[in-house]
Amino acid sequence: MPVKIPDNLPAAGILESENIFVMSETRAANQDIRPMKVLILNLMPNKIETETQLLRLLGNTPLQVDVDLLRIHDKESKHTSIDHMNNFYRDFEDVRHRNYDGLIITGAPLGQIAFEDVVYWDHIREIIDWSQAHVTSVLFLCWAAHAALYHLYGLKRKLLAKKRSGVFSHQRSKHYFPLLRGFDEEFYAPHSRFAEMDVDELKAHPELQVLTESEEAGAYMVLSRSNRNLFVTGHPEYQKATLKEEYQRDLGEGLNPDVPMNYFRNDDPTQEPVARWHSHGSLLVSNWLNYYVYQLTPYDLDDMSAMTPWESDGVVK
Repeated sequence: MPVKIPDNLPAAGILESENIFVMSETRAANQDIRPMKVLILNLMPNKIETETQLLRLLGNTPLQVDVDLLRIHDKESKHTSIDHMNNFYRDFEDVRHRNYDGLIITGAPLGQIAFEDVVYWDHIREIIDWSQAHVTSVLFLCWAAHAALYHLYGLKRKLLAKKRSGVFSHQRSKHYFPLLRGFDEEFYAPHSRFAEMDVDELKAHPELQVLTESEEAGAYMVLSRSNRNLFVTGHPEYQKATLKEEYQRDLGEGLNPDVPMNYFRNDDPTQEPVARWHSHGSLLVSNWLNYYVYQLTPYDLDDMSAMTPWESDGVVK
């Protein structure tokens, strides 16, 4: 089934060229089904690139998904035109009265800034708090995962001496969770961040479960026992060239970055990168949308109290 997006969104042409099924608002209006309503809070600088990456994953699921794009403020973006933002993005005041099946909050280039010093920190906290009553399940990515773990559970991240960048091997810490169905015992995922969470603190927290982790990159997928919040500390949405572009940007800005680990062929940045995570990224989002959104959400979004309960081991009652 397709992901429904605005008629003229730039991502539509890109996704259609990749044979990913997208549907315009006009066509979707003639269908008599209950689609999943997913809100995306896009905090990344290049809005079009990130929205395309996420829509690519959402468009690879068997469910029809209606997507609303949300911005954190109405200030002009350095990398995205104000016309694009005004045409396709909503402000929080436009959606705060609504309920959604799912919410995705992206990463942000704020890894070395204290949360309280982020100019929109209060607004982020407000949206996270709102989501706990108005969204069936929330997927937090990278910086947003660290921010939400701090805001919701008081867990502090540890700043790293150098940026953690590369593609890392991960293993399952838990088994038989719906979110992990189809996962290999070892899989790969990209990371690009300046901080990490303490794995032992996460495992010791009574409200959290570490589902997958990496010896090199730490905890990767962390799920709240309520199943409402999924924290993913990496970037399953990244495309093949994304880490390369970040590395070249950092070089150009004189930041002397390390070469992303396990990414370029033979670890040589003059050679092509190797993408080893796309199937995992698609499976992660498909499982989240199916088992933690579609299977739990009420048919009537106005009645969030009708959510299907789960057992503590992730099995539907």
